[in-house]
Amino acid sequence: VRQPVVVHPQFTEPEAALRDAGHTVERVLLRPEDGFRLDAALVPERADLVVIGNPTNPTSVLHPASALAALARPGRVLVVDEAFMDAVPGEREALAGRTDVPGLVVLRSLTKTWGLAGLRIGYALAEPEIIAELERAQPLWPVSTPALAAAEACVSPRALAEAGHAAHRIAGDRAHLVAGLSALASRGVRVAGPAEGSFVLVAVPEAATVRQRLRALGYAVRRGDTFPGLGTDWIRLAVRDRPTTDAFLTALATALS
Repeated sequence: VRQPVVVHPQFTEPEAALRDAGHTVERVLLRPEDGFRLDAALVPERADLVVIGNPTNPTSVLHPASALAALARPGRVLVVDEAFMDAVPGEREALAGRTDVPGLVVLRSLTKTWGLAGLRIGYALAEPEIIAELERAQPLWPVSTPALAAAEACVSPRALAEAGHAAHRIAGDRAHLVAGLSALASRGVRVAGPAEGSFVLVAVPEAATVRQRLRALGYAVRRGDTFPGLGTDWIRLAVRDRPTTDAFLTALATALS
């Protein structure tokens, strides 16, 4: 790798790993006024490694598969993090399984829908040559036996059907959350969107103070200013069931007072 590019705002660990490996990373910052949608013209032609999330954490933006595939070039590795794709009904815009995109690497996680973060289980899909290079850098015994057992269970027909139902449920619960947030627009609340993941990115006035007030009311939200490209007014909210969301919206209205 000579010129890695990471498209932000997104999960910060890929850039941190590249920097730890001694690389100089160039950032492409997507803009809130564009809805954090991908602008392929911002990605320099010289980039030989491009990293982007879909749907992206924390913006919850789902980029079109065609737009992502158009980033592929001879001599370029295109890494698409689809850790949250199973929260999208039908996994539309997924690139997993595509064999016509040169240099494509798709990262998937089994820890999100199933709440298995402690098992650290996921997988990569890529052409054999790239997988062989990854294997050379892979540590011994990278996945535990319980994690392997969980992975097998998570891809069973019953589990896949349950995950599909969960994606539709998340979509409905997210719409309920976004509607409640939109009702607070007069209080300065602004939802980035359209959101397509299991979380929503929101701008609120004096977000640090609002987070502290919400914590006192029993709600933890993710600060946004640690993501490149986001300022101090952003927070990320998880999609939860409707009773939880209704209680949270009441708390948020109080915290905005």
